[in-house]
Amino acid sequence: MLTAMEKPVLLTKDGLTKLEKELDELRTVRRSEVAERIKYAKDFGDITENAEYEDAKNEQGMLEGRILVLENMVRNAVIIEEGAEGGEVSVGSAVDVKDEFGTQSFTIVGPAEVDVAQGRISMESPVGKALLGHQVGDSVEVQSPGGMRKLKIVKVH
Repeated sequence: MLTAMEKPVLLTKDGLTKLEKELDELRTVRRSEVAERIKYAKDFGDITENAEYEDAKNEQGMLEGRILVLENMVRNAVIIEEGAEGGEVSVGSAVDVKDEFGTQSFTIVGPAEVDVAQGRISMESPVGKALLGHQVGDSVEVQSPGGMRKLKIVKVH
């Protein structure tokens, strides 16, 4: 059985690039900034009652935790191909759907790349799950907080 640290992380090529850039930024820039903050806080003397030192050490812990998560994600990355034009909805597909409120566009991505504001929804979300495997012209039903929603696929690209 795979542990959480060995589980494949589905990413688009762009998603992997973004994670690698963030990881590089954290390792090269942020680590040295936090180390500098800790050094500066130590110069205030007694570190047992030094709020600045405690804050800097907490930030260092969170930073190192994020670095470990990103390293794991990059190490276990599985690149998903972008969806084929007009084909079946799959992870990596951009999909235009229409409902009673109008047309919306989504890109189906792995959980690590979700950005709802950019229309990037998880393959594990209710809408993502409903769309997977369907084609242009198909209608799917999705349970939403406001009730059942019917979405018609108008374009897959």
